[in-house]
Amino acid sequence: EDESEEEPKLKYERLSNGVTEILQKDAASCMTVHEKFLALGTHYGKVYLLDVQGNITQKFDVSPVKINQISLDESGEHMGVCSEDGKVQVFGLYSAEEFHETFDCPIKIVAVHPHFVRSHFKQFVTGGKKLLLYERGWMNRWKPSVLHEGEGNIRNVKWRGHLIAWANNMGVKILDMISKQRITNVPRDDISLRPDMYPCSLCWKDNLTLIIGWGNSVKICSVKERHASEMRDLPNRYVEIVFQFDTEFYISGLAPLCDQLVILSYVKEISEKTEVECCARPRLDIVQPLPESCEEISSDALTVRGFQENECRDYHLEYSEGESLFYIISPRDVVVAKERDQDDHIDWLLEKKKYEEALMAAEISQKTIKKHKILDIGLAYINHLVEKGEYDLAARKCQKILGKNTELWEFEVYKFKEIGQLKAISRYLPRRDPVLKPLIYEMVLHEFLESDYEGFATLIKEWPGDLYNNTIIVQAVVDHLKKDPQNRTLLRTLAELYTYDQRYGRALEIYLTLRHKDVFQLIHKHNLFSSIRDKIVLLMDFDSEKAVDMLLDNEDKISIDRVVEELENRPELQHVYLHKLFKRDHHKGQRYHEKQISLYAEYDRPNLLPFLRDSTHCPLEKALEICQQRNFVEETVYLLSRMGNSRSALKMIMEELQDVDKAIEFAKEQDDGELWEDLILYSIDKPPFITGLLNNIGTHVDPILLIHRIKEGMEIPNLRDSLVKILQDYNLQILLREGCKKILVADSLSLLKKMHRTQMKGVLVDEENICESCLSPILPSDASKSFNVVVFHCRHMFHKECLPVSNTVSPVQFCNICSAKHRGPGSAILEMKK
Repeated sequence: EDESEEEPKLKYERLSNGVTEILQKDAASCMTVHEKFLALGTHYGKVYLLDVQGNITQKFDVSPVKINQISLDESGEHMGVCSEDGKVQVFGLYSAEEFHETFDCPIKIVAVHPHFVRSHFKQFVTGGKKLLLYERGWMNRWKPSVLHEGEGNIRNVKWRGHLIAWANNMGVKILDMISKQRITNVPRDDISLRPDMYPCSLCWKDNLTLIIGWGNSVKICSVKERHASEMRDLPNRYVEIVFQFDTEFYISGLAPLCDQLVILSYVKEISEKTEVECCARPRLDIVQPLPESCEEISSDALTVRGFQENECRDYHLEYSEGESLFYIISPRDVVVAKERDQDDHIDWLLEKKKYEEALMAAEISQKTIKKHKILDIGLAYINHLVEKGEYDLAARKCQKILGKNTELWEFEVYKFKEIGQLKAISRYLPRRDPVLKPLIYEMVLHEFLESDYEGFATLIKEWPGDLYNNTIIVQAVVDHLKKDPQNRTLLRTLAELYTYDQRYGRALEIYLTLRHKDVFQLIHKHNLFSSIRDKIVLLMDFDSEKAVDMLLDNEDKISIDRVVEELENRPELQHVYLHKLFKRDHHKGQRYHEKQISLYAEYDRPNLLPFLRDSTHCPLEKALEICQQRNFVEETVYLLSRMGNSRSALKMIMEELQDVDKAIEFAKEQDDGELWEDLILYSIDKPPFITGLLNNIGTHVDPILLIHRIKEGMEIPNLRDSLVKILQDYNLQILLREGCKKILVADSLSLLKKMHRTQMKGVLVDEENICESCLSPILPSDASKSFNVVVFHCRHMFHKECLPVSNTVSPVQFCNICSAKHRGPGSAILEMKK
């Protein structure tokens, strides 16, 4: 075959075994193919029946000269043979029936009826100078009839169904055996070619499609039914040429392949040495017919034995319809062409080193391929990638190809180790289902540890700790740290290894030394609070906020006293801890509030005053002492006022802060007349203070007290505006008082009217009511008798005679029960008489 990047469509093999033995002594002249066996005729007049592997099953000595044609019916039970000496034989391969005839001229062609096995189709045709039809008639006699003559020797006959096609020197004819009418004549194109040297090739694609190849011309003819209106004296069928095209070489045989054609071509070429035309290797082409041309699908040059001496007539192409097998027959060789299956396709891809495509094809067709295994293709692909130096891709493909096969995985790892590419395969090693031997993972880790600390750290982080012997790897890391003790990557990795090995204390020490962000997560995850009791300062130095939150969240594991004690030498950290504790709960750290005063004063003055305000356990004298020492005016003012020394606090505001607004605000909060008096006395000789007082004093103290004390001739900034504001404040107070008075009068009147309406309402008295004094029913049992009942507005009822005599001059009586609680309009009586 030609070497090409395009995959061939067919594969070839020589028919060997018995065929080789036959052709060593004889030469093939013709062959016929049945789906069950092959029939081979030779130049020495013998016919051999062969199986599909080429083994001889039967031998017939037909003639001493060349066998020209062998014909089989569709059942394969009857065979017709003709030879160069004019002999014709038709006989049953499995029965005794036989027909012999000898003509006085060579018989080139014999064709038995396709259904010869049936009794009413006992027919065959022979071709010499005439086309004769033999039919078995009365008394088993064979009756011949001439179908055609007069146009030279009949050189090819093909019988299909009810149609017989034959070729003579003039062209191709088709006969309809039902009507016994010839329905077409297709003349040959190139009449310059000798018909004996370049014979016509005929092939029925189906019962109505005939393919003709002659010289370098191909015609595909379709037999069609003629419309009844067109018949007149014409046959009821006609032939239409649907495809016609020329080829580059001379045609030796034709065969259909689905909607394509297989063409066996005889080739001549000019020899480079002698510059003389000589016979070249024959070609087998697959073409796609088009209306006036064809498209070449594939083209293969075949190396058959003795092709240098062969002529166009020496080649034949036979095919087996059911299996798409094509037999190329030459005098010294028989080659079988088969359609390539998926195994062949994969073979070709592997030969072209297209391993990925081969692997994909095998995966798609894994149920149908017989020769190849996906694993073998995959391993070959990996080896190919390694040879090309594409180590990363080769390693990545291992995941898919090796799957869960641990033996193959380990084999490949050692192979990568031999070429120094363990790093390439490390990322793709299986970590779960399957798991390889620990030695494999340790080998990879050692490789990284020698050359790539970062890569080693990544693997330790990504790989589960149970894949390898942790102790061995820890020792290896420790050995490397001896050479480079400050290497942060190795230290961090060692901490992770200690964590896998549950040596959390050692891991924690390294994390704290490195100030690693995972330290808090490690403590929480593994409950390492007992291990950090003496490492609180380190934690606080690393991240005070997270450390304090963690300590406060776990007071039950590390007590407040323990934390404060540990931070004794680091007061700034102690303050951070106690401050957050105080924010969470004002009472938990009460024993440390005295200490916190100094801490706030030293490290966080802005929060000192809020602390003093919120704390109920802070010793005020101590706080005052500290604030006075540090001259913290605001805090001192607050403490003095809280201790009851408001006058000193006010004096400090006026003298130290000199802030009249703050002084006025302080006086308002205390609401003490003496404070206002002190404030006025201090401000009387300070015009700006007087202005502030005039603007704010009106609603708390009578402004006249201040105005009378202002010295004559003193200039007071914005005096007019201040006086106007005082008058406005006074007017506002008068309006507010009048408004309140109106509301009070209106409410009093409304309530009085409501009480009057209520007292005017009747009170229900029935049999269920009793006298509150004698406890008997209030109404007499005899309604005709007269009675006196006293009903109070409080709903208490008495018989008139049961009421005690009043000692007062006033005629109004009051309920004895309610008068003990209060006296008022609600206790007046309602007297009922009857």
